[in-house]
Amino acid sequence: MKNKKKQNRRHSRNREFLVVTYSFLALFLCLCGYICYFIAYQSSNFITSSYNKRSSALSATTIRGDILSADGVVLATSTVDENEEETRVYPTGELFSHVVGYYYNGRSGLEKDANYLLLDSHEDYLEQFQYTLQGKKVQGDSVVTTLDAKMQQIAYDDMGNYNAAVIALDPKTGAILTMLSKPYFDPNTLQENWEDIVNDASSSRLINRTTQGLYAPGSTFKIVTALAYLRQGGSMDDGFTCSGSKEVNGLTFHCFNGTAHGSMDLRKAFAKSCNVTFGTIGMGLDLDEYHKTAEDLLFNQDLPVQMSVYNQSSFDVDHNTASDLVFQTAFGQGHTLVTPLHMSMIAAAIANDGVLMKPYLIDHSQNMQGIEVKTFRPERAKSLMTTEEAEQLQELMRGVITSGTGTALNSDLYEAYGKTGTAEFNAYKEEAHSWFVGYATNGEKELAIAVIVEEADRSSSMSIPVVKDIFDYYFAD
Repeated sequence: MKNKKKQNRRHSRNREFLVVTYSFLALFLCLCGYICYFIAYQSSNFITSSYNKRSSALSATTIRGDILSADGVVLATSTVDENEEETRVYPTGELFSHVVGYYYNGRSGLEKDANYLLLDSHEDYLEQFQYTLQGKKVQGDSVVTTLDAKMQQIAYDDMGNYNAAVIALDPKTGAILTMLSKPYFDPNTLQENWEDIVNDASSSRLINRTTQGLYAPGSTFKIVTALAYLRQGGSMDDGFTCSGSKEVNGLTFHCFNGTAHGSMDLRKAFAKSCNVTFGTIGMGLDLDEYHKTAEDLLFNQDLPVQMSVYNQSSFDVDHNTASDLVFQTAFGQGHTLVTPLHMSMIAAAIANDGVLMKPYLIDHSQNMQGIEVKTFRPERAKSLMTTEEAEQLQELMRGVITSGTGTALNSDLYEAYGKTGTAEFNAYKEEAHSWFVGYATNGEKELAIAVIVEEADRSSSMSIPVVKDIFDYYFAD
């Protein structure tokens, strides 16, 4: 009996020891997992944070590096006087103001996201030591972006005095070539004009409209509705009839200018941007599945992008939504809000057969001798749709150019695909924004784009010229 009791006590102690051991092992594995997660997903936020004392310490001993375009134009640089006082200078002025950002009164844009890279130095250690002994700052590394200065200038010139946003990226890599937001500011005079700018609520000049501007998508949202319809068993050959208007719950909705499109299939309805057809399609969808399709396309969630500051697009239709709201949501009005960045990503995924590459702005960092220090490779984000679904959307978007609302983009240099849109924001005054979302290819190169021109007109024509000029430039080589 005594031996059995001793054995029971021994087994009991062994169990307690194993419980404690495995508990600590589990905690250790959780800690390791969190460290890996932190390094992969959160470390950049801490590195670029303005509260990071490490960055403040580096700025006291390091001259902030240059920011360059992909074609070698200096977008930001630092000058140092005889007292080692540093001044940040932006040679291109307002042209890249939002994407490059500013360094005074906080940080924004690349000045924020590339902060640690710009304050890191890979000069010769002996030179760094010598500068330290002399009480001088060492030279920080430069950041080379993916931005094309000539393309940015084209977008800038074409937008004139309109408030607008333009973003263009390579669907195969995710590299952003153009990111323009108007109205703009001059980062060279921002510090002295800070109070006037932040107190001017009517202009919102500090907001990067490509990443933070939230707009009704207008008819560009028919891309999402078309995908939901095809996923729920719809066909490209299905027939529809449009009389120019339709009443739903006591509200009458019209096609543009009350045009009656008559009988057509899905291809023609998309090319002619028929509101009645797409509103009717929306009311026939399983709304919970419709919601899922929108979220598959990254609505209501964080975007897989290199930038740290952007807004989520929103979509709130589900089985509880009233039919009139479903109707107008399906052709791009209602409560849905999108950013140009997000819409360009959807276009890029369609161009890339359903696969979204992570959009990025920083190609690499380099030291003063031009030797690369850190290189950012193209990174696959996720598949937004199947290859077959992408091909169906490609067919629909091609029809917009060949026989629909985007025929001005027909060219011998490239094959364009897209969706135009008119987003009403003041129905009483009949005011609207002009949209274009799409891409072009010449078989070797591809370029996805999203353009919105605010308060343009009640057609989508205002967004087309900048798209054409950018495509013509990009595919001219």
